[in-house]
Amino acid sequence: MAIEQSLSRGQRIKMADFGMGSQPFVVDLKVAVTGVTVDAACFGLDSGRKLSDERYMTFFNQPESPCGGVKQINSHNFRFALDLLPAAIDVVVLTLAIDGVGVLSSLGASQAKISSGAGVPVASFAFDGSFFKGERAVMLIEFYRKDGQWRMSPVGQGFNGGLDALVQHFGGAVATPAPVATPPAPPSITAPPVSLSKVTLTKPNQTHRISLVKDASAPRKITVKATWVDNGDGDDDNDDLDLRVGILLPSGKMSFIQAPERSGAFDASPYVRHLGDVTTTSMSAPGTEVVEVNPKIGQLLSGPVALVFSVYSAVANGAVSVGAMAPKMVMEYGNQVVECAFDFKNASVAQESNVYTYVIGVIEIDGDAIVLSPSGKTSAPDSEWTPWLTRSGNSVKVTLDGPAVFKGQMSGKADELNRHNPHRYS
Repeated sequence: MAIEQSLSRGQRIKMADFGMGSQPFVVDLKVAVTGVTVDAACFGLDSGRKLSDERYMTFFNQPESPCGGVKQINSHNFRFALDLLPAAIDVVVLTLAIDGVGVLSSLGASQAKISSGAGVPVASFAFDGSFFKGERAVMLIEFYRKDGQWRMSPVGQGFNGGLDALVQHFGGAVATPAPVATPPAPPSITAPPVSLSKVTLTKPNQTHRISLVKDASAPRKITVKATWVDNGDGDDDNDDLDLRVGILLPSGKMSFIQAPERSGAFDASPYVRHLGDVTTTSMSAPGTEVVEVNPKIGQLLSGPVALVFSVYSAVANGAVSVGAMAPKMVMEYGNQVVECAFDFKNASVAQESNVYTYVIGVIEIDGDAIVLSPSGKTSAPDSEWTPWLTRSGNSVKVTLDGPAVFKGQMSGKADELNRHNPHRYS
């Protein structure tokens, strides 16, 4: 059995020494912080250590490099296949940056763990707030080519400014909102600047519309991430939520996906795919489940489509308020990010441990646009009914009276509950 190697700041080592000269590997970040949001990003740099191709910045707005060599699996987890990177990329720098107010000296005991593609830990780099003073970003680890081989160094170098300052340091351009009175600029033949902005929706009556791109530059997927935090009661067995998606088809029928049994498909109906069940979370690492939606779903299904995203906590997970885990969802389409973050903590029903389902957002997609809205709807106490969508003209209504769905051996219980429910998933 391989022995996990503890790495020190400034150390330089060949990736081949870990048995991963050309093998994919994962870096999992455990960031201990309270009351502060820390974003992770990777920069693919040229021989001059510049971001000459902004498609090789991998972060929440752009979760995968064009070649697939770097992929952000969730907020603090990256998968690397360095041999897939083009010859123009000589350095990959893994960074952390505070989003908002705060400094890195507030970090507790944190760690970057490196594992093989098979999940075997091979090395780790420990760091904490003593590494920093007033810095708000850190160049944490870099992978670089030397003499034809990939090597690694835990840098741990603090950096003044946040993520936008890092982008500019590496030679990238940060997009800024245009003044309202300014007419739109003519189309550019160059890649657009990296957008670091998020639109956050917190109230049920808010919506945000994003136009679908029709030309060859169109993003190839819509990514939706549901995240939640440890509820803070000290129990590790009751923080497991399931991201579920109800899909209103143009026919008026409803489809349903959740992992692992009903994961859907990206290139076949319903053109929505769940990437896997996540069963653990902690105070330092939020739980995240990810769904990918084919942007052409309306065209492929011949009509407008609506999707309702909800999180569910089974009774078997233990009595806990789902609202205490502050669930929210983030949708990414190209360089546009929209967050649905209804404040469940301020809703009285959120304190009830027998309310199992929380609707975190609704997305409507036609041939021209994506429209998002938060929800805040919850199931009735002790109810196992799922969110159900109906369309009336151009409006979509969410109700909590869809059929119950359970995993594995519990499917028989769902059949019994659904005998008197007129709704069925196709």
